[in-house]
Amino acid sequence: MAFTVVRFNLVAPGATPEALADRYRAALEMAAYADGIGVDTVQTEEHHGAANNWLPSPFVFAGAVFGATRRITVTVSAVIGPLHDPLRLAEEVAVLDLLSKGRLVTVAGIGYRPEEYAAHGVDWDRRGQLQDLLLETVLKAWTGEEFTYRGRTVRVTPRPCTQPRPLLLVGGSSRPAARRAARFGLPFFPSAHLPELEAYYHEQCAAYGTEGFCLMPDATTPLLHLSEDPDRTWALYGKHFLHEARTYASWQSEGIRSAVRSRAATVQELRAEGVYRVVTPEECLALGAGGLVLHPLCGGMPVDEGWRSLHLLGEHVLPRLKAVGA
Repeated sequence: MAFTVVRFNLVAPGATPEALADRYRAALEMAAYADGIGVDTVQTEEHHGAANNWLPSPFVFAGAVFGATRRITVTVSAVIGPLHDPLRLAEEVAVLDLLSKGRLVTVAGIGYRPEEYAAHGVDWDRRGQLQDLLLETVLKAWTGEEFTYRGRTVRVTPRPCTQPRPLLLVGGSSRPAARRAARFGLPFFPSAHLPELEAYYHEQCAAYGTEGFCLMPDATTPLLHLSEDPDRTWALYGKHFLHEARTYASWQSEGIRSAVRSRAATVQELRAEGVYRVVTPEECLALGAGGLVLHPLCGGMPVDEGWRSLHLLGEHVLPRLKAVGA
């Protein structure tokens, strides 16, 4: 059966605080519904200072999702590691792991927006060193034993529920990211379908004497929206997909590789490109047994339209996928 994802970044350009509050509540209700219909994971992410209200606090959101659900995992993809105090992050992940009994998956990246570093007073040029410090620290912290941190003896409690540690992956699209994952003996999460980087990661694991795995997107991993009339949906709501696509693309330099990066400038170009796809339930079923990533509130999408997409998944797609896999 396909691995199913419901993504939330809570983007809502121009939304009032009251409208945002309603949107956050809707996302939690959608996560509870996704939990009930058998979706595998809720995916969320971290960005700061975005004019369109992109979610800056993925762990707070994850905690709320865990309170509203019973079995679904939450994948934070990705947390911008160098922006976080390592000890505090170790504590937050440990508590979330306990609250959820192991349902948190954390991908640690270094980000690609210098302005986020500047806003937090973090040196962009030291991001690699800071990421190394973060990974080294959290791995020691989750043992529950005392260790030396910046010249002082510290101990982080409580220990996480998941042993030997919560699931932590290193994200990125570069050789340094793959090498870092191998050096720490952590799984690698490339941001795009990069078989050559996966091979390099395994070479580095062998060189460092570590073991790990690579969790890589498929060659095509579109962001999906379900509709019984895709033409109508594109006409009415294409602007929301385009807003998010253009925002995301504007943040990334040419050296950044991402499975969901778009080069479209118009709704028509975006539809033809295929990074964002509006599909019928039948078309969704025809996508095969790979990953299905639904993005119900994409780019400020009206909540009722997001629910229509999610209900089509729950009523017309997942039951048939389960029947095939039974």
